[in-house]
Amino acid sequence: MTIGIDVGSNFIKMVLVEYSDHPKILDKHTEKIRKRNPTQVADEMVQAMLTKHNLKHEDISYLASTGEGDLVKRKRGHFYGMTTHARGANFFFPDARTVVDLGALYVRAIRINEGARVEDYKMTGQCASGSGQFLENISRYLGLSIEEVGEVSLQANIPEVSSGICAVLAETDVINMVSRGITTPNIIKGIHLSIASRIIKLLSSLKAESPIVLTGGMALNKGMIQAIEEQLKEGNKKFIVKAHPDSIYAGAIGAALWGGFRHYKLLEKQAVVA
Repeated sequence: MTIGIDVGSNFIKMVLVEYSDHPKILDKHTEKIRKRNPTQVADEMVQAMLTKHNLKHEDISYLASTGEGDLVKRKRGHFYGMTTHARGANFFFPDARTVVDLGALYVRAIRINEGARVEDYKMTGQCASGSGQFLENISRYLGLSIEEVGEVSLQANIPEVSSGICAVLAETDVINMVSRGITTPNIIKGIHLSIASRIIKLLSSLKAESPIVLTGGMALNKGMIQAIEEQLKEGNKKFIVKAHPDSIYAGAIGAALWGGFRHYKLLEKQAVVA
């Protein structure tokens, strides 16, 4: 068994995996960090998972981290986020050729091969208004929870797209929209379209291949998916876009799977030395 922990800026995602030729997710858990120490939160999550399944640390062959997971205690290894999201997307959809990691601070478009290896990538800057954190800030200002914005976006009829590239300017745009009486659905849909346009630019620059698998916190946002599909259609780009119900766990799953792979590679080396 392996454990994968993905430490993000807002959430920590963790999975317990039975590693084999056909790996199986045994359990999963997400915890919001809030203002707590991420190292402590991650440690408590691991302890709770082990206790729940009547396990000890010694029963886990490999504890792997990703994201800001270098803070995780007792890990055996740390994997870069692009490699873990690539592997997680491949686990969900083996035919995946491009992964779009919709993170809290930035968006990454990753081109992968059939073995889930990263071939190339492009990403937005942290100051861009094309991130999950920006969307969460705006939803809070509009009195919505982040879970509501997807459905609300689908109600739009005349979306108002923000012109600001910087998050601060984009937020100013939204405040002006509210004062002008623009409806909440049209504001939210406009933000989704703005983020989607940045994603399409990344995909074009990357020379992305279909199918495209969405991972990360925004991957199950119906309004975001609709906006991406609309932007692709408008640009006459014939890509298939996929998202899995467990897309938020892609990084953690990828870490657990790469951890299992590395565990057996280390065993093979030890056998050769012996």
